[in-house]
Amino acid sequence: MTALINRQWVMTSRPENMVSRENFTFQEVPVPELNDGEFLVKSIYMSFDPTLRAWMNERDTYVKAIAIGEVMRCNSVGEVIASKNDKFKIGDKVMGGIGWQDYCVTTGANILPFQVLPKGVPLTMPLSIFGITGLTAYFGMLEVADLKEGQTVVVSGAAGATGSVACQIAKLKGCKVIGIAGGPEKCKNLTEFFGLDHAIDYKNDNVKAKLREYCPNGVDRYFDNVGGPILDNVLDQIAMHGKVVLCGAISDYNTDNPSGPKSYTRLIVMRASMQGFIILDYAKRFPEAISALTHWVQEGKVKYQEDVQDGLENAPEAFQRIFTGKNHGKQLLKVADPTT
Repeated sequence: MTALINRQWVMTSRPENMVSRENFTFQEVPVPELNDGEFLVKSIYMSFDPTLRAWMNERDTYVKAIAIGEVMRCNSVGEVIASKNDKFKIGDKVMGGIGWQDYCVTTGANILPFQVLPKGVPLTMPLSIFGITGLTAYFGMLEVADLKEGQTVVVSGAAGATGSVACQIAKLKGCKVIGIAGGPEKCKNLTEFFGLDHAIDYKNDNVKAKLREYCPNGVDRYFDNVGGPILDNVLDQIAMHGKVVLCGAISDYNTDNPSGPKSYTRLIVMRASMQGFIILDYAKRFPEAISALTHWVQEGKVKYQEDVQDGLENAPEAFQRIFTGKNHGKQLLKVADPTT
């Protein structure tokens, strides 16, 4: 295996604002020989998620911060191409924390509970609808939001991988759903492709006015992916005993001056609440969520979109797409073709 060369993106500086290519160094290193218990994974598809930006900061979050000089993290789907581990054989397709690189030598400690992917499953799906984004939408809506039929639900970042699934789950549960996204094309997609009741274009609409129009009796549940001013707009329209589910705050990830909610006192007046959650809290129940999502996808009740860029050398730009609104659905990067 020493003949193989591993291309890697290493984080060499912490972003002060928007993440960029300048925060990484592209290097080539030899692939080491395998020890007993190890196997070699070749990366096929890489996943980009907003939380990766938070991990690039110096402060630890729910996981340890990425260290300077460390290979940039991400979940990937890959193929086992060599093995000295009885649990993983050549040709197995696996998913886990492979990172921004062509190859990963591992004992399996960084491979997620899915481990070996079932045959016939499109290799992108475990990173999109059946991956962290789909699972986050499932548990965020059904467990944290605790939806009830007839409620009015608002989702920000609604055209994204997590937001679009969260919207559809709310529709499945009999809720009125309003999605907030950027630009007329994405908003049209929300109503015509994903079947939402209304869409608000935060780039061109008066968000506060549209919320009053579409939610005259208030917002019962708000699934928040963006934070910032939009969170304040929704808090101003929160219903009695409403609930805000804090999934992410992408509007603040690339700034050194994040904004907190200014309208939080509405929670007091309306006896409402805000709750954050981390998907890892539900790891033992992932099979349950994947089973439900599988049925919904097969029945056409939940749709999903994937935005696949190409080439490991383009990883920084592909990552940046999720912060500039260029992506349409789950942002992925194809690194290589599978061998089998």
